[in-house]
Amino acid sequence: MGITTKKMAEKTILLDHGSGGTLSRELVDQVFARHFANDRLNEMSDSAILPFPATEKGAASQLAFTTDSYVVQPLFFPGGNIGKLAVCGTLNDLAVSGATPLYLSCGFIIEEGFLISDLEIIVQSMAEEANAAGVAIVTGDTKVVERGACDQLFINTAGVGIVAPARAGIHTGREIQPGDALIINGPIADHGMAIMGKRNALDFQSEIHSDCATLTPLIDIALRASDTIRFMRDATRGGVATVACEVAEKGKLGIVLDEAAIPMNENTRGLCELLGFDPLYVANEGKVVIIVSPDDADRVVTAMRQHPLGTQAAIIGEITTAHPGKVVLHTEVGGTRIVDMIAGAQLPRIC
Repeated sequence: MGITTKKMAEKTILLDHGSGGTLSRELVDQVFARHFANDRLNEMSDSAILPFPATEKGAASQLAFTTDSYVVQPLFFPGGNIGKLAVCGTLNDLAVSGATPLYLSCGFIIEEGFLISDLEIIVQSMAEEANAAGVAIVTGDTKVVERGACDQLFINTAGVGIVAPARAGIHTGREIQPGDALIINGPIADHGMAIMGKRNALDFQSEIHSDCATLTPLIDIALRASDTIRFMRDATRGGVATVACEVAEKGKLGIVLDEAAIPMNENTRGLCELLGFDPLYVANEGKVVIIVSPDDADRVVTAMRQHPLGTQAAIIGEITTAHPGKVVLHTEVGGTRIVDMIAGAQLPRIC
């Protein structure tokens, strides 16, 4: 009886542990970080920033290294597929850390019976996205498992890039100050709702497309426009709300978001309202949140709007000393509400 009771009391992994929210953080803190802890890992940034020998000109650069696994379902969705998503997601994790991406690896876990023609479409899209970004896929691995051992196809990508001295420290967010502005490059929640629509065969009058895209060129434009960019993060799992909550909690500063200023496509807004999703928490795969000094905010927005991925760039919030560690949303109807870290997944397996 004692053994049975103990087994029943043992915790198990839930889908919500992969949400990017509170349960994800608990899993990382209590299992992975507890056993793997070191100075580099403990920064918990999108990429590990590692020492790298000085260049021939004597300027010390740093190496950025990141990895991510992709289990999105369905594999093909409006605006992309699991392969494009894998390349874009890893390149974006490097770019928001201030790095210039150089090389990628890719690993495939393929279920027996998967169509080779579908695999080739996916691999071709990976090659096209990497080539367009000037990045080489230089190593990889393939495993095939029995039918039912995985859901068709899982992909892991790892990326390596170089961080120039002028961009060192962006990944930490330690320079964030009261008064700094939060910028996003365009409409939120398109990726999550595109996956939701495709997964459930919803019939839209106008189809919602994922925003899946490589942000490297847009981020380069922003970094050239200002040398006071304090921090960047791509708003993937958990959406804009999770990025804001993590920044506020880590820096012990408050954040005020302006709901009316946050761009959103009307079809996406309508589906979120219909299904009861809060768009602030819905995943994106082509959106970066940039925190920059107030003096440079307008300049960065203007520069970003010159690029196709930034035509709707907007200032959406501000860092404040009020309510430290908390995020407050000024709503479109004139009210305010607290934006908390989401506990679990609104929509699982979106990346």
